Amino acid sequence: MSVIDDLAREFTRLPGIGRKTAYRLTHFLLKIPPEEACRLAHAIEAVAERVKHCSICSNLSESDPCEYCTDSGRDRTAICVVEEASDIAAIDASGAFRGLYHVLGGCLSPLDGVGPDELNIESLIARLNGGVSEVIVATNPSVEGEATATYLHKVLVPRGVAVTRLARGLPVGGDLEYADGVTIAQALAGRRGM
Repeated sequence: MSVIDDLAREFTRLPGIGRKTAYRLTHFLLKIPPEEACRLAHAIEAVAERVKHCSICSNLSESDPCEYCTDSGRDRTAICVVEEASDIAAIDASGAFRGLYHVLGGCLSPLDGVGPDELNIESLIARLNGGVSEVIVATNPSVEGEATATYLHKVLVPRGVAVTRLARGLPVGGDLEYADGVTIAQALAGRRGM
């Protein structure tokens, strides 16, 4: 097997990259100047060496604790629970949440062998002793995300913390005629006063 095949095989290990795309990326790298390809290799190497999980929230960061956990300007009474570290950027970019985060590292999926013990739930429970009054569950609106949210609600409410869930429904700028029935039903169920 050639180094070209080796690189393409490694690309196929990335999410959403099939065999054809892997070879396309490989051939692209062969066409650019070697110093550009080396910059990419060095960036990958640096991420692998320097990025680690925060010991408090499990976010991915170069520092431990991460920048969210050490930011004294953040609201320490609210924790937003997400499935993956990549979800934090989307929520934080909105500017609407200034609390802390907690990364579960996935969601409950019995068919895939992922139960509560495989998720970062015990450390979330341990964090509740520090004056946390609300946990916002921001798992994906999938069957697994809903199961995870329901489990967290069951586990956290007896500990005296309010557990809320992100609202779901129609996107801003969307047209009702193009929305599916489930989205409309969730928007109706989650309606609020004006």
